[in-house]
Amino acid sequence: MENVLRPLIVFGGAIALALVVGWAMDRVLRRMDARHPETPMWGLLRSGRWPLQAVVFVALLNAFSDETHLTRDHQRAVDLWLSLILIGAAAWLALRVVTAVVETAFSRYAGVAHDAARVRRVRTQLTLVRRLATAVVTVIAASAMLLQFPAMEKLGASMLASAGVLGIVAGIAAQSTLGNLFAGLQIAFGDMVRIGDTVVVEGELGTVEEITVSYIVIRTWDERRITMPVSYFAGKPFENWSRNGAQMTGTVYLHLDHSAPISEIRAKTEEIVRASDAWDGRDWNLVVTDTTPSTIVVRAMVTARTSDDVWTLRCEIREQLITWLHREHPYALPRVTTAQAAPAPAPEPVRERLELPGAGREDGGGPNGSGKPGRAGIPDARRAP
Repeated sequence: MENVLRPLIVFGGAIALALVVGWAMDRVLRRMDARHPETPMWGLLRSGRWPLQAVVFVALLNAFSDETHLTRDHQRAVDLWLSLILIGAAAWLALRVVTAVVETAFSRYAGVAHDAARVRRVRTQLTLVRRLATAVVTVIAASAMLLQFPAMEKLGASMLASAGVLGIVAGIAAQSTLGNLFAGLQIAFGDMVRIGDTVVVEGELGTVEEITVSYIVIRTWDERRITMPVSYFAGKPFENWSRNGAQMTGTVYLHLDHSAPISEIRAKTEEIVRASDAWDGRDWNLVVTDTTPSTIVVRAMVTARTSDDVWTLRCEIREQLITWLHREHPYALPRVTTAQAAPAPAPEPVRERLELPGAGREDGGGPNGSGKPGRAGIPDARRAP
């Protein structure tokens, strides 16, 4: 009877105590979240309830497993597995805490900051900090698990004996990885590019969607994803359209006839710009920038808040101006003749006739024949009355 009650008491008590600790912690965090709704950390920490219960449960089992008397023959193996599970649960709990702290820090800064560029910079830095912390916790947990095996100590001693050769080989093999790691830190804390920035890389326009310690993901305007190593941004030039602000200037070029009414086109452009929601109200103009033997080049310049707005405004100006010119001033649009001219008719060949004396008929005809009279001959009916 005692052999049955001991395991039940140990397992049942561990489960009950773990559930009570998790419930109590959840109640405390819920009250803290209700008292401080401006701080999301308490609500985020509630996601650590399950790893906390796992840590408490496995820790109690590890401490009182000897009292069950069920694993006397396999006590070493049971202790090993309980230690491995405890290390994994503790790492899980640590990652949840790190995530809650990082998200709370970003939420607080975003709530008080008024500069969107600075908000993106802090978001990029905190994202990389969280990834680094995740990597550190994972490495420490994996190392702690490996140290639970006695064979790992001998393996470590043999590795230390050849540390010089292994260090050189590892340095050569990890050169690219370390370069990307330091480049990622340089990008994050050097404020070169941030999550949400509009960039042009290798002729592709897109928005920075994700930054890691080794690569950067760029989402293009047609929803493609371009993955590039962070070392590219640290060693090559690229365009950042939202470095200090998202506002942009756009241009629209029109090729018109020399007779185009520039003053009326300028007035119509102003009407279109002021009526558009994409215009930010900063500046606009319309000037003639060039001439050719057949056309003039008219440039409309406008400003907008973002690259998307400037694209929309350029399309509106181009479409409405062309429609207005076609309706009101069709002569101002360039005229290009595409029809081929009809070929001129070929001249008829001149045939010279040789007149012989007495030849009064042509083509076998004569006074008594059925043909027409020749130039020298006269029909019988016209010779005499």
